[in-house]
Amino acid sequence: MAEGPTSSGGESGDQSPRSNVREHYRYLPIANINRIMKKGLPANGKIARDAKETLQECVSEFISFITSEASDKCQKEKRKTINGDDLLWAMATLGFEDYIDPLKVYLNRFREIEGDTRGSAKSADGSAKNDGIGAHFGQDIQ
Repeated sequence: MAEGPTSSGGESGDQSPRSNVREHYRYLPIANINRIMKKGLPANGKIARDAKETLQECVSEFISFITSEASDKCQKEKRKTINGDDLLWAMATLGFEDYIDPLKVYLNRFREIEGDTRGSAKSADGSAKNDGIGAHFGQDIQ
């Protein structure tokens, strides 16, 4: 198996402390991955460490893949901010059409809660919201 997210080596072979910090921030926290994975298991179910780390890598790569496509679109349109609509466009472009409708529902509910329908998560005073999107919805969105 390839080097996991907790290994000390970077892909470029750079062993500096700075490369380890970059590697650390490249992945979602393993505790979040673990919590999500456990929701799909019986109470006594166990998850191997390498399974968590593999999923951590895959999820992070998927996010980078979608975000990169959305970023390219924004650059072509001479915009600096990626919004939810850009991410949905990127997912459709990359072949993830089956996820678009549920994500539109999620995004619209988020915008309703935030009081914003323009496509960004800014409040009426122009300041960016610091809340996580999932905190607004709990477990009722499937």
